[in-house]
Formats: sequence, C-alpha cells, structure tokens
Amino acid sequence: MKRIIITALAPFILLGVSSERIVSAAERPEVSARGAVLISADTGEIVFSENFSEKLPMASTTKIMTTLLCLESGDLYDEFIVDSDAIHVEGSSMGLVEGDTVTKYALCVGMLLPSGNDAANACAVKLAGSLENFAVMMNDKAKELGLSHTYFVTPSGLEGEGHGSSAYDMAMLAREALRNEIFREICSSENMEIEFGAPPYKRWLKNTNKLLSMYDGVYGVKTGFTDEAGRCLVSACERDGKDLICVTLNDRDDWNDHMAMYDYGFETAENVDIPVPDGYSVRLAGGENDTLSVSPECEYVTVTSMSEDTDNFSFGIVAPPFVYAPVKKGDAVAELRLTFKGREVKTIPLYADEDAEYASADEVKSGPIKNIITKLRDFFNERNWR
Repeated sequence: MKRIIITALAPFILLGVSSERIVSAAERPEVSARGAVLISADTGEIVFSENFSEKLPMASTTKIMTTLLCLESGDLYDEFIVDSDAIHVEGSSMGLVEGDTVTKYALCVGMLLPSGNDAANACAVKLAGSLENFAVMMNDKAKELGLSHTYFVTPSGLEGEGHGSSAYDMAMLAREALRNEIFREICSSENMEIEFGAPPYKRWLKNTNKLLSMYDGVYGVKTGFTDEAGRCLVSACERDGKDLICVTLNDRDDWNDHMAMYDYGFETAENVDIPVPDGYSVRLAGGENDTLSVSPECEYVTVTSMSEDTDNFSFGIVAPPFVYAPVKKGDAVAELRLTFKGREVKTIPLYADEDAEYASADEVKSGPIKNIITKLRDFFNERNWR
C-alpha cells in the first residue's frame, strides 16, 4: 500500500513531505453520466470529474438532505401519527397509510432504503409544518454547507421548478451526512427491520442500492430516478484505508460507472499519514494549577488525499474556555481538529495527562486559583453583558 507521510513542523501547520508522491498510471474511466464526480470523503478533493458543477435534477438522492435534517432534529424514537395529506404522494413508498404511528427513525429508514416519497413528505410536515417550509430548511442547510449549485423544492426529489444540484454538491452533502453515525448505519444496510403501523408492527424494508452487494467496500448511499433526472446514484466506498464518495447524475449505466470510477480512484488517491502534534494544554479552573496538559492517544491520522501542497493541512485545538477540576488522568477534555483548506477533516480527542484535584480553600484564596476565579467571573459577566 502506497502512503505519503506528512511531517508536522509546527503545532498547527503541517509542512514538508518525507517521501515523494507516486503518480498513478491508472486509466481514466469513460462514464455515461451527464454529471459525475469522485471525491475524497476526508478532504473533499476531486479525484475524478465530468461536468461536476452543472446544476441538474437529482431525483431521490434529494432524500440525503431530508434524512440529515430529520436526524439532526432529535427525538428520533418518539412516536407520532403521520399527516394524512402528506403521505398521499406518487412514486416509491415505504408503505405508510392513514393513521399509521411512526418514529422519525423509521421515516429515515423508509427514505434511505426503499426511497419512500411518503416518508419524505411525512418527515417534512413533522419538522416544518408544510412542504414549503421544509424546503426553506433544506435550502438554509445547503447554504450553511456551501452548496452553491443546489436548490431544493421538494423533500422527496419529485420535480419542482428549479429543484436541482450538481454532482459535486451532492458529494459534499453525502460527505456531511455520512459523518452522522445513524445515517451511515442506515444507508449501509441492505435490509432493516423497523416498526410502524396502526398499531405498529415489525416489518422489513429493502435497500434499492444494489451497489452494496456488487462492489467490495461500498457502504452507501442513495439511489434516485425520475423521467427528468434519469438514473442518479450517490455512493461511498472504503478500501485499504482509502475513503471515497462517488456521484453520477443522469447516468444510464450508473452501477458500472461507479465501479469503474472506484477502480480508478483507489489507484489514484493516496493514504496520507499525518503525525499528530502534542504538547498541548487547556486552562483549568478549581484545581491547584491554572493549566492542564493534554495529549492525543494516536501518533498519526490517515487521510485519503490527492494533495501535494501540505500547507493546506493544519491542526487546531478545540476546547472550552476552562476545564473544571476534578479531572482524572485519561479523561477526554478537548479535541484536536485537522482541517484541509479550512474544511474539517477529522477530530482527535485530547486526554488529560494527569489527575487534577480540587484546590483547598486556602489555595483558592491566593495564587493562580484566585486569578482563575477572577477570569471566570469576568468571562461570565462579559457574556451576561452581551
């Protein structure tokens, strides 16, 4: 397995490469998609593309966004009765009927596996009160994620005026969604047993994504088809430590095209081992000292990348204003965030190097403890003033 090892020369900026990058001689695939892209799931870098930025209809791959918003809304296992009007929709279905009791989790399974338009509409009405209000939520999230060639009209992907996205935007949306563990668990399953109905009873739903069983390492994501959009497919695949996301829009041969693109990508992209810097500390309140040293457990992180410009990688610590005593050695108290061109790649927990007990009353009245308490008081007074 080929690897690039990047050496950290400063706590937050990574510079220098300890071995030259081997350029792959893999043959570039020919695809039939109107829009296609293959990216690193870690960095978002493009490994392969054809017309990747054109806004096109994306059919039921839309449900990636609908499911993500549903999962982020919380209360996934609370039961409720589906909206009767919302579930009366054409196309693919998870089998909802009037009066059915469901959970948001069941709707997520119903969207990602059988691609239920009824599930998408029921989710939209539950979260936003109407399909129109939910479209606003979808577009707000798209803007937050920087999806500049994307506009949502419907939660299901059925055609609406202006509804569309680019292959690259859909890849970046999938990248974000796959960071949600529940999303990843659902979309990687070929079949799932869930419970809904009136009264609820257990039943099995089957995934429409045949690529899960056709190509080793595939773990998602979503199929789609309408007459206007043609066949659309978003997939993700991990092999030999390399993690890639593939999107094709309007592709009559999507299964084969995805496999060809993955063959190319796994030959072209590299595993990059990035040493994790140490020597960090966080501010401590209520202990005998005013700082606490912290360290990562791992010595390096492995990233799928195409980049030769190592200036694009950096580390930064993410911690609360203060960590409060008592703290036990090995407690996770902060995170180290690895970014690529400002885009988050991975987070690494930072653990306390030692115990930090409560300070005694005498110690609190003087020395660094008094200074910390003063800083805490000033900090919270400032927040209250704002």
